[in-house]
Amino acid sequence: MLRTRTISYLLVLALGAGATVTAISAGEDSAAWAAKKKAKKKKAKKKKVKVVASGKLTADQKKAREELMGSFQFGMSKDEVLAALSKQMDESYAEQINATEDVAQQDRLRKEKAKELQRVKKSWVEFKGEKTGWDVSIVDEQFKHNVDEGMLEYWENQGGKNQRRFFFFDDGKLYKMFIQVDTNQFDGDAATFDVFSEGMKTRYGAKVWDQAEADLTGEGSIGVRIIDKSRFYDAFCLVVFDTKMAKAVAADRKERIPADVQDNTMLNSIRDDGTDTPSLDDNKDAVQGAIGKDKKKGGGSKATDPSDN
Repeated sequence: MLRTRTISYLLVLALGAGATVTAISAGEDSAAWAAKKKAKKKKAKKKKVKVVASGKLTADQKKAREELMGSFQFGMSKDEVLAALSKQMDESYAEQINATEDVAQQDRLRKEKAKELQRVKKSWVEFKGEKTGWDVSIVDEQFKHNVDEGMLEYWENQGGKNQRRFFFFDDGKLYKMFIQVDTNQFDGDAATFDVFSEGMKTRYGAKVWDQAEADLTGEGSIGVRIIDKSRFYDAFCLVVFDTKMAKAVAADRKERIPADVQDNTMLNSIRDDGTDTPSLDDNKDAVQGAIGKDKKKGGGSKATDPSDN
């Protein structure tokens, strides 16, 4: 059974984007989930009930997808995304600044906010053919070289969530976000991908990512996919994308990238030279320190991942 805390977390997965998702009673949802699970066992031979029928989303799922976007909009430029992030940080730090009358502490918080935004700006990378640390990472399947793609990385650690949001751009326009959620935030049975994905399917009408098909088209104007990265990165992930723009990006890649180089990046990493990169634990400590967190969240990544490049 999902714990009340975990159910609440899944239903308010605005993920630091400045949006607030209205959640139903966590207790009621937990009970409903348990009843549904028992019913499935009794009716195992019967046809499974689908959350999204015939690719259609419910009104609540459409609204939840819009809320998941928060203050970001697909089609934004890099500067517009940074401006939205800056405003989001202003609101977050304003609460901390207003909570103290210590002038020195207020000044320190303002400097931390500026430093955090600067780190996001420095994370900008364009994939122009030269090998980067991201070519063997948690997002290695999310981009291609030499097709005018770029990326920004932002740690969303407010409230101790310990997660990251990656912004992917094509021709300078935001078309996709990759959200990494730390599995160490979940307890017991709630730490399984099946439980996480079921919550995301119910809330957002999301589908599990099929790497073989790499399908980023389909339902609605905003698509959501779920990816299990727990084996190497202790993370469950969401890919949120503009369906029309993602389809155009896929077509552009197919036209401009020779078929013989469109292979699996992870397989290449196995044959790579084993060059190490900074760990997620190092990055997590740096950002949590920057936002004034005194307690470090438990657990870390099983695999290395670049940051602060």
